[in-house]
Amino acid sequence: MEITAIVQARMGSTRLPGKVLKTICSKSILEHIIYNLLRSKYINNIIIATTDSKKDDIIETLIKNHKVAIFRGSETDVLSRYYNAAKINNIKNIVRITGDDPIIDCNILDDCIEKFIDSKLDYFRRIEGLPLGMGFEIFTFDALSSAYFNAKKDYEREHVTPYLYDLNNNFRILSYKDSKSYSKYRVTLDTQEDFEVINAIYETIYKEKGYFLLEDVIDFLDKNPQIAKINEEIEQKKLCH
Repeated sequence: MEITAIVQARMGSTRLPGKVLKTICSKSILEHIIYNLLRSKYINNIIIATTDSKKDDIIETLIKNHKVAIFRGSETDVLSRYYNAAKINNIKNIVRITGDDPIIDCNILDDCIEKFIDSKLDYFRRIEGLPLGMGFEIFTFDALSSAYFNAKKDYEREHVTPYLYDLNNNFRILSYKDSKSYSKYRVTLDTQEDFEVINAIYETIYKEKGYFLLEDVIDFLDKNPQIAKINEEIEQKKLCH
Protein backbone atom coordinates (compact mmCIF):
# COMPACT_ATOMS: atom_id res chain seq x y z
CA MET A 1 0.00 0.00 0.00
CA GLU A 2 1.36 3.40 -0.96
CA ILE A 3 1.55 5.99 1.80
CA THR A 4 2.40 9.64 1.14
CA ALA A 5 3.25 12.20 3.81
CA ILE A 6 1.84 15.64 3.12
CA VAL A 7 3.52 18.31 5.24
CA GLN A 8 1.78 21.66 5.53
CA ALA A 9 4.25 24.51 5.90
CA ARG A 10 4.21 28.27 5.45
CA MET A 11 6.24 31.30 6.42
CA GLY A 12 3.33 33.37 7.72
CA SER A 13 3.02 32.16 11.32
CA THR A 14 1.59 34.91 13.51
CA ARG A 15 3.50 34.05 16.71
CA LEU A 16 6.82 32.96 15.18
CA PRO A 17 7.11 34.11 11.55
CA GLY A 18 9.36 31.99 9.33
CA LYS A 19 9.56 29.22 11.91
CA VAL A 20 9.75 26.36 9.38
CA LEU A 21 13.07 27.70 8.11
CA LYS A 22 14.64 28.40 11.50
CA THR A 23 17.89 26.47 11.83
CA ILE A 24 18.77 23.77 14.34
CA CYS A 25 21.86 21.57 14.04
CA SER A 26 22.72 23.05 10.62
CA LYS A 27 19.36 22.25 9.01
CA SER A 28 16.05 24.07 8.81
CA ILE A 29 13.07 22.79 10.75
CA LEU A 30 11.43 21.76 7.47
CA GLU A 31 14.51 19.81 6.37
CA HIS A 32 14.56 17.97 9.69
CA ILE A 33 10.93 16.98 9.18
CA ILE A 34 11.77 15.62 5.71
CA TYR A 35 14.75 13.61 6.97
CA ASN A 36 12.76 12.24 9.90
CA LEU A 37 9.98 11.06 7.58
CA LEU A 38 12.47 9.38 5.27
CA ARG A 39 13.21 6.95 8.12
CA SER A 40 9.70 5.48 7.84
CA LYS A 41 9.43 2.00 6.34
CA TYR A 42 6.09 2.79 4.75
CA ILE A 43 6.17 6.36 3.49
CA ASN A 44 6.83 6.24 -0.25
CA ASN A 45 6.62 9.95 -1.06
CA ILE A 46 6.69 13.32 0.66
CA ILE A 47 4.84 16.41 -0.53
CA ILE A 48 5.39 19.84 1.01
CA ALA A 49 2.06 21.66 0.78
CA THR A 50 2.70 25.37 1.08
CA THR A 51 0.67 28.39 0.01
CA ASP A 52 0.49 30.33 -3.22
CA SER A 53 1.58 33.47 -1.36
CA LYS A 54 4.78 35.07 -2.65
CA LYS A 55 6.31 34.95 0.82
CA ASP A 56 6.36 31.16 0.52
CA ASP A 57 8.49 31.20 -2.64
CA ILE A 58 11.48 30.61 -0.35
CA ILE A 59 10.01 27.26 0.73
CA GLU A 60 9.73 26.14 -2.88
CA THR A 61 13.34 27.21 -3.47
CA LEU A 62 14.52 25.16 -0.50
CA ILE A 63 12.54 22.08 -1.55
CA LYS A 64 14.16 22.03 -4.99
CA ASN A 65 17.32 20.78 -3.27
CA HIS A 66 15.54 17.70 -1.89
CA LYS A 67 13.83 14.67 -3.41
CA VAL A 68 10.36 15.73 -2.38
CA ALA A 69 7.43 17.25 -4.24
CA ILE A 70 5.94 20.69 -3.72
CA PHE A 71 2.32 21.78 -3.97
CA ARG A 72 1.06 25.34 -3.57
CA GLY A 73 -2.51 26.20 -2.72
CA SER A 74 -4.81 28.24 -0.52
CA GLU A 75 -3.32 29.87 2.56
CA THR A 76 -6.55 29.79 4.59
CA ASP A 77 -8.40 26.76 3.19
CA VAL A 78 -5.82 24.15 4.17
CA LEU A 79 -8.32 21.34 3.55
CA SER A 80 -8.45 22.33 -0.12
CA ARG A 81 -4.64 22.50 -0.17
CA TYR A 82 -4.45 18.90 1.06
CA TYR A 83 -7.20 17.69 -1.26
CA ASN A 84 -5.69 19.21 -4.39
CA ALA A 85 -2.15 18.11 -3.48
CA ALA A 86 -3.42 14.54 -3.10
CA LYS A 87 -5.66 14.61 -6.18
CA ILE A 88 -3.02 16.00 -8.54
CA ASN A 89 -0.48 13.45 -7.33
CA ASN A 90 -2.98 10.54 -7.37
CA ILE A 91 -2.42 9.84 -3.66
CA LYS A 92 -4.56 7.14 -2.01
CA ASN A 93 -3.39 7.22 1.63
CA ILE A 94 -2.04 10.25 3.47
CA VAL A 95 -0.03 10.90 6.61
CA ARG A 96 -0.65 14.45 7.76
CA ILE A 97 2.28 16.23 9.36
CA THR A 98 2.50 19.93 10.15
CA GLY A 99 5.55 22.16 9.85
CA ASP A 100 5.19 22.85 13.56
CA ASP A 101 6.28 19.35 14.53
CA PRO A 102 9.94 18.47 13.85
CA ILE A 103 10.20 15.72 16.47
CA ILE A 104 8.85 12.52 14.92
CA ASP A 105 9.22 9.01 16.34
CA CYS A 106 9.12 6.93 13.14
CA ASN A 107 8.76 3.69 15.11
CA ILE A 108 5.45 4.95 16.48
CA LEU A 109 4.46 6.32 13.08
CA ASP A 110 5.15 2.98 11.36
CA ASP A 111 3.28 1.03 14.03
CA CYS A 112 0.27 3.27 13.47
CA ILE A 113 0.48 2.97 9.69
CA GLU A 114 0.35 -0.81 10.16
CA LYS A 115 -2.77 -0.46 12.34
CA PHE A 116 -4.33 1.84 9.76
CA ILE A 117 -3.69 -0.70 6.98
CA ASP A 118 -4.66 -3.82 8.94
CA SER A 119 -7.88 -2.30 10.28
CA LYS A 120 -8.90 -0.86 6.89
CA LEU A 121 -9.63 2.51 8.45
CA ASP A 122 -10.76 5.78 6.92
CA TYR A 123 -9.00 7.85 9.58
CA PHE A 124 -6.42 7.18 12.27
CA ARG A 125 -5.53 9.72 14.92
CA ARG A 126 -2.41 9.31 17.07
CA ILE A 127 -2.46 12.22 19.49
CA GLU A 128 -3.80 11.23 22.91
CA GLY A 129 -1.07 10.74 25.48
CA LEU A 130 1.78 12.02 23.34
CA PRO A 131 3.53 15.32 24.02
CA LEU A 132 1.92 18.08 22.00
CA GLY A 133 3.88 18.10 18.73
CA MET A 134 4.50 14.36 18.35
CA GLY A 135 1.05 13.50 17.03
CA PHE A 136 0.01 12.83 13.44
CA GLU A 137 -2.99 11.70 11.41
CA ILE A 138 -3.49 9.09 8.67
CA PHE A 139 -6.45 9.01 6.30
CA THR A 140 -7.58 7.80 2.91
CA PHE A 141 -8.07 10.04 -0.08
CA ASP A 142 -11.72 9.00 -0.16
CA ALA A 143 -12.20 10.31 3.39
CA LEU A 144 -10.31 13.51 2.52
CA SER A 145 -12.48 13.95 -0.56
CA SER A 146 -15.63 13.56 1.52
CA ALA A 147 -14.38 16.24 3.90
CA TYR A 148 -13.43 18.53 1.01
CA PHE A 149 -16.89 18.41 -0.55
CA ASN A 150 -18.94 18.43 2.66
CA ALA A 151 -17.07 20.48 5.28
CA LYS A 152 -18.63 23.95 5.36
CA LYS A 153 -17.39 25.60 8.55
CA ASP A 154 -14.27 27.78 8.44
CA TYR A 155 -12.49 25.84 11.21
CA GLU A 156 -13.15 22.54 9.39
CA ARG A 157 -11.34 23.87 6.35
CA GLU A 158 -8.53 25.65 8.16
CA HIS A 159 -7.62 22.63 10.32
CA VAL A 160 -8.17 19.88 7.68
CA THR A 161 -9.48 17.01 9.80
CA PRO A 162 -12.30 18.17 12.15
CA TYR A 163 -14.85 16.79 9.67
CA LEU A 164 -13.07 13.41 9.74
CA TYR A 165 -13.06 13.00 13.51
CA ASP A 166 -16.65 14.15 13.91
CA LEU A 167 -18.35 10.87 14.88
CA ASN A 168 -21.57 12.02 13.23
CA ASN A 169 -19.94 11.56 9.83
CA ASN A 170 -19.61 7.76 10.17
CA PHE A 171 -15.97 7.24 9.17
CA ARG A 172 -14.11 4.13 10.31
CA ILE A 173 -11.93 5.75 12.96
CA LEU A 174 -9.33 4.61 15.45
CA SER A 175 -7.79 6.95 17.98
CA TYR A 176 -4.77 5.42 19.67
CA LYS A 177 -4.12 6.35 23.27
CA ASP A 178 -0.91 5.62 25.17
CA SER A 179 -1.12 3.82 28.49
CA LYS A 180 0.75 6.76 30.02
CA SER A 181 0.10 10.41 29.30
CA TYR A 182 2.95 12.76 28.49
CA SER A 183 0.69 15.58 27.39
CA LYS A 184 2.17 17.92 30.02
CA TYR A 185 5.15 18.27 27.69
CA ARG A 186 5.11 20.56 24.67
CA VAL A 187 7.41 19.90 21.69
CA THR A 188 5.49 21.72 18.99
CA LEU A 189 6.89 24.92 17.47
CA ASP A 190 4.72 27.99 17.79
CA THR A 191 6.74 30.47 19.84
CA GLN A 192 10.34 31.42 20.61
CA GLU A 193 10.04 29.50 23.90
CA ASP A 194 9.04 26.40 21.94
CA PHE A 195 12.06 26.86 19.69
CA GLU A 196 14.37 26.92 22.71
CA VAL A 197 12.94 23.63 24.01
CA ILE A 198 13.14 21.92 20.61
CA ASN A 199 16.66 23.22 20.07
CA ALA A 200 17.74 21.73 23.42
CA ILE A 201 16.22 18.37 22.47
CA TYR A 202 17.98 18.38 19.10
CA GLU A 203 21.31 19.44 20.58
CA THR A 204 21.16 16.47 22.94
CA ILE A 205 19.23 13.58 21.36
CA TYR A 206 19.62 14.32 17.65
CA LYS A 207 23.35 15.00 17.92
CA GLU A 208 23.83 11.68 19.69
CA LYS A 209 21.45 9.41 17.76
CA GLY A 210 20.33 11.23 14.60
CA TYR A 211 16.68 10.36 15.27
CA PHE A 212 14.04 10.48 18.00
CA LEU A 213 12.26 7.91 20.11
CA LEU A 214 9.44 8.91 22.43
CA GLU A 215 11.23 7.42 25.43
CA ASP A 216 14.36 9.47 24.71
CA VAL A 217 12.39 12.71 24.54
CA ILE A 218 10.49 11.95 27.76
CA ASP A 219 13.66 10.88 29.56
CA PHE A 220 15.41 14.10 28.54
CA LEU A 221 12.53 16.34 29.67
CA ASP A 222 12.09 14.40 32.92
CA LYS A 223 15.78 14.83 33.72
CA ASN A 224 15.86 18.48 32.63
CA PRO A 225 12.80 20.12 34.17
CA GLN A 226 14.37 23.55 33.63
CA ILE A 227 14.07 22.93 29.89
CA ALA A 228 10.47 21.72 30.10
CA LYS A 229 9.54 24.80 32.12
CA ILE A 230 10.60 27.17 29.32
CA ASN A 231 7.36 26.69 27.40
CA GLU A 232 5.05 25.09 29.95
CA GLU A 233 2.93 28.25 30.20
CA ILE A 234 2.38 28.59 26.45
CA GLU A 235 -1.27 28.11 25.53
CA GLN A 236 -2.10 26.27 22.34
CA LYS A 237 -4.45 28.08 19.98
CA LYS A 238 -7.98 26.76 20.25
CA LEU A 239 -10.15 25.75 17.29
CA CYS A 240 -12.65 28.49 16.57
CA HIS A 241 -15.97 26.70 16.01
